[in-house]
Amino acid sequence: MRRTVTTLADGRELIYFDEPDASGAYPAERASVVDTRPLDPRPLASQLRYDPLLDEWVAIAAHRQTRIFLPSSDECPLCPSTPAHASEVPAASYDVAVFENRFPSFSDNPAEADLATDAQITPLTPVRPGGGRCEVVCFTSEHTTSFAELSPARARTVLDAQADRTAALSARDDVEQVFCFENRGVEIGVTLHHPHGQIYGYPFVTPRTRTMLDSAVRYAAAHNGANLFGDILAAERASGERVVLADDHWTAYVPAAARWPFEVHVVPHRQVPDLPALTHPERDAFAGLYLRLLRAFDGLFSVPMPYISAWYQAPVRSARELAWLHLQLFSIRRAAGKLKYLAGSESAMGVFINDVRPEEAAKMLREALR
Repeated sequence: MRRTVTTLADGRELIYFDEPDASGAYPAERASVVDTRPLDPRPLASQLRYDPLLDEWVAIAAHRQTRIFLPSSDECPLCPSTPAHASEVPAASYDVAVFENRFPSFSDNPAEADLATDAQITPLTPVRPGGGRCEVVCFTSEHTTSFAELSPARARTVLDAQADRTAALSARDDVEQVFCFENRGVEIGVTLHHPHGQIYGYPFVTPRTRTMLDSAVRYAAAHNGANLFGDILAAERASGERVVLADDHWTAYVPAAARWPFEVHVVPHRQVPDLPALTHPERDAFAGLYLRLLRAFDGLFSVPMPYISAWYQAPVRSARELAWLHLQLFSIRRAAGKLKYLAGSESAMGVFINDVRPEEAAKMLREALR
């Protein structure tokens, strides 16, 4: 894989990850293709406001109201540029491309003067700039495809790009956790149809990660230092009832207390904190297993499955000895033509009510494998 770094017209970073062809040759040098668009200046950093009731930070990013929403295919900002349309990727073609989001939730662009670190809205609501970084990962230059239709080699390139960016963002002083994810389907809220994912470099450890790690701390204290993530994996493998797929390196299973109608956790058999720590055999194995899993999701109801695919990585500076890298893949579709909406209990109280038994979901997914 060849990695090429360049910049867009407004100074944002763009990185190409190119694969060699059958002869081992790479495409023409990407950095020579210049972005000539007359772009507006980058937006200022968002505002972080602290919620004392939940002990969480909330990002206020008003500039995102103007982001592009479901453009036509000939105006897609993620397709390669053409003479008729200049996109976010100046090259005429690419394998995998990563660039700073034009409408970021978090960024290192200087914030307004009134967002100083010691600012506050009330004595209980401190405010600070929303530092960090948001990036877009384009999986392919082909507009009318999906991750499930990628080759194993391309899926591996995407994983390598995510690992590369995780390492780079983890080295930043303003990033505490790196989150790689894909939203797929308008039902999920996707605003661009082109196959792509995103990477967030959060300036704090996310609430869900803190909850899981707190549970792991309590479990270790009560079980002679045992690892909660590892013991859950061992229990699911021993049961087998909810296992959908497994190989020498990974197990994909429906968790016993799944919140979503179709939810699968993909866990490496070896405890690693993040994507950069995966070996080459582990990365190769994941690419093949994950593609089969995505195709099973699409095969459940013979329609493209809306889903969120989310990598849980260790925080950059804390609890790395407890964390265990894993991917959560879930869909809000509960049946053909039916979606699960987060209504009163889930949205207001955080209490999930699942309409599909996890054991039945696992059985359906195994039957849909191909």
